[in-house]
Amino acid sequence: MQKIRIGGVPEHFNLPWHLAMEDGLFEDIGIDLEWIDFPDGTGAMNRALRNKEIDLAVILTGGVIKDIAHGNPSKILQLFVSSPLLWGVHVASDSPFDNIDQLQHAKAAISRYGSGSHVMAYVQAKQRGWDTTALRFEEVQTLDNAVAALTEGKADYFMWEHFTTKPIVDAGIFRRLGDFPTPWSCFVIAGREAFIATHSQPISDLLQVINTVTSDFKQIPSIDRTLAHRYEQQLPDIQKWLELTSWSQQQITAEEISLVQARLLDLQMIDTVLDVSEYIKK
Repeated sequence: MQKIRIGGVPEHFNLPWHLAMEDGLFEDIGIDLEWIDFPDGTGAMNRALRNKEIDLAVILTGGVIKDIAHGNPSKILQLFVSSPLLWGVHVASDSPFDNIDQLQHAKAAISRYGSGSHVMAYVQAKQRGWDTTALRFEEVQTLDNAVAALTEGKADYFMWEHFTTKPIVDAGIFRRLGDFPTPWSCFVIAGREAFIATHSQPISDLLQVINTVTSDFKQIPSIDRTLAHRYEQQLPDIQKWLELTSWSQQQITAEEISLVQARLLDLQMIDTVLDVSEYIKK
């Protein structure tokens, strides 16, 4: 039995992995898959890849490309979710801010430096014509800590996936000022180069299993109810999310990597543009 450690966020996007594990689909092909939750997101997963604490990660596209550019010895194996991620822009319920433009000089809560919430704060600021060199951040690590930071006034706004934070908005803890979709695909599956080099066949088998599951995921009977129950979401919200979300079974394109690099370079979040081959498994 081949042991593989994989990290991902504890969110609805990753239910296909859990269903496959519960059905024994990885065990059937000789893989002992250990799933490790990363509630603090992409920055923590990048660090875990660098530290050899995990072998693979289901990770935000922009975040892992940024970290590979900064020396993370990892490669993208394929896309996982090809639709954009819808980032909600949130403030505390009693915040004086009423629209996103008022946040130009406000402090953003981010999970970690280099995380998706960090990258997207820059992307949004650039799109709105703000001075990105003046952005201020409060590192909070987790969603629970972000709630505390906004509630206690340590930070002014927080960008996180729309549907994950919907229950917090519904409870009147956050107000959502608007949404900001990523200009690229949500998630990729990435792995440590050293692990990929020595485990080519098990990785290929693993990808074949998860791709089979995701290709049929939306057709699973009552999958909307299963998602709503597991992730404590309202059924209409999950149904809307399913309509907006597309899983992929293909490698990321060179064009998309170039797009992400160009945006990150423009934001001065990377220093140079690398050849596409530096990012993807050959």
